Amino acid sequence: MLFNSLEFLFLFLPLVLLLFFAAARLSPRAAIVSLTLASLFFYSWWDVRFLPVLLLSISYNYGMARWIAVAGRQAGRVLALAVSGNLAALYFYKYLDFSIVSINAATGLALPLQQLELPLGISFFTFTQIAYLVDVRRQQADTTSPVNYALFVTYFPHLIAGPILHHAQMMPQFRLPAVFRPAPAALAAGLLFLTIGLVKKIILADEFASYASPVFRMADAAAGMSMAEAWAGALAYTLQLYFDFSGYCDMALGISLMFNIRLPLNFASPYKAANIIEFWRSWHMTLSQFLRDYLYIPLGGNRFGVWRRYLNLFLTMLLGGLWHGANWTFVIWGCLHGGFLIINHGFQAWRQRLGLPALPRAVGIALTLTVVVLAWVPFRADNLDQALALWQAMLSLGGGLEGDTLSGIRLSKAANWIIGGLLAVLLLPNSQDIVGRFQQRLESVAVAPAKRWLVLGLLLGLVFSLTVMSIGHVSEFLYFQF
Repeated sequence: MLFNSLEFLFLFLPLVLLLFFAAARLSPRAAIVSLTLASLFFYSWWDVRFLPVLLLSISYNYGMARWIAVAGRQAGRVLALAVSGNLAALYFYKYLDFSIVSINAATGLALPLQQLELPLGISFFTFTQIAYLVDVRRQQADTTSPVNYALFVTYFPHLIAGPILHHAQMMPQFRLPAVFRPAPAALAAGLLFLTIGLVKKIILADEFASYASPVFRMADAAAGMSMAEAWAGALAYTLQLYFDFSGYCDMALGISLMFNIRLPLNFASPYKAANIIEFWRSWHMTLSQFLRDYLYIPLGGNRFGVWRRYLNLFLTMLLGGLWHGANWTFVIWGCLHGGFLIINHGFQAWRQRLGLPALPRAVGIALTLTVVVLAWVPFRADNLDQALALWQAMLSLGGGLEGDTLSGIRLSKAANWIIGGLLAVLLLPNSQDIVGRFQQRLESVAVAPAKRWLVLGLLLGLVFSLTVMSIGHVSEFLYFQF
């Protein structure tokens, strides 16, 4: 069940909202149980065969967390065992065939592939639970309620594609009495977030996909491609991925806000970043924070000198790339960003040592966006040959400026959409800024003219209705495959 489907928008979400607040009239625990069951139903809708995998993961991790909490001096060893179990399950489902293919290629063997189906959201709910285990070890999360823990893991707005949650960020909110009473301001702000996310996904991301996919298919076919076509495909995917994933996160934020629960932000205008360090502070922020707190810092962070710091950065990004998928293309993408971060940190240290001024922000944004676009090529490509073919065309190594992949009016239309998309991400306020201003105005509704809010409500309803009317083929979100 997709957030951008009619059955979710007009059946599942309204019914679960009614069920949650009706159950809350009995007790907060009844509301939590109802939301947990609804979340399990939401996950089962995709493929009920994977529900036992999710339930087993929850049971295993809750049991290990209880053990860690009472293990005393042995807590570190129990934590290592618990994390190893999670990584083993992730490896089995996600990386086993990748390992077999790599071994076969390196040795000439013909080991059979297992061809296991990947349980939806396994990377997200596994990382969420690993963070929980570490937080229990640090005495930053409690283990008092198995029902609360089940809700923490399965909470449907974030279950499939994040954001990655910390127990301390989410569960204390369910102790607040106000959470269990419907709040018109929160419902309105949540609807605005949801509408913005729908616009990003249905109107923008799926349109950019229609320009990106043909170019990558052309590269895969080893056919001739012009420089303009290659850049059009790479830029279209750059915008598709942003609007698709940030659109999902906006919807998740909005849906959760309707339940009076605030999820952490995952995007803060990343394409406005003036360097790669800033980019990773604003792109997929919860994953960046997870990699920093649970990988980079445990590896030693910047505590053991410059070269060790650079190695830790590189390893962190390499593993972050591999987390996205079992393909060498993701390893290349992670290595590229590891290298970019090393260059960025090294350049900043060199500039400060010589007392040189920083680059003009516009130059920094242009340079950062360029290398990000180049790095998205292997992230999107199905294989290394496809990525290399597209890079060659983008750098005009074997391809001219003219071509037929998106020829004539279609290439012109793609250019118009790409220019418009770039202007939107570079100049317009982001979703949280828009909703923040909306909430500020809602808080002063008592002194605002009634006509203004009638107009505002009608406008929001109109945008939501027009967006929903645009739903044709319901496409999955890109991050579901990770």
